[in-house]
Amino acid sequence: MIRYALRCEQNHAFESWFQSSSAYDQQVKRKLVTCPICGSAKVDKAIMAPRVVGKKGRERAAPEPTTPPATTEAAQQTPTSLMLAQERELRAKLKELRDHIVKHADNVGERFPNEARAMHYGDKEHRPIYGEASPDEAKALIDEGIEVSPLPVLPEDRN
Repeated sequence: MIRYALRCEQNHAFESWFQSSSAYDQQVKRKLVTCPICGSAKVDKAIMAPRVVGKKGRERAAPEPTTPPATTEAAQQTPTSLMLAQERELRAKLKELRDHIVKHADNVGERFPNEARAMHYGDKEHRPIYGEASPDEAKALIDEGIEVSPLPVLPEDRN
């Protein structure tokens, strides 16, 4: 996985993870990478400083800052409690997203790749679906230009 610092045409800065640099290139070409602030698909990589740590410095390396210093009540929280609060909020949003999909889409199970192809090529009427696909099947769908995304899985789902 590669994390890129990105910037849109409106100069909004954000980060995103990609499976590889070629995956980034393909997604940008297909206008799948958009600014979360303004929705612009005109996105470029921003200048990034690599984080290189030698063997001796691994224990001492400071974590890379990902947010500007807080100036509100968050500044009074410890970094750990702030991280926990942000993680809880993110998990709640992911659970809400997953619950919405499960409620409003048809579970087609192992037929997912075939159903997605049939809808993409116009053999079946488009409708929201979810189901199961192996990593190879998902990659094949993406290579064909069929937009698919994994459902978010949270740690409590694995218990």
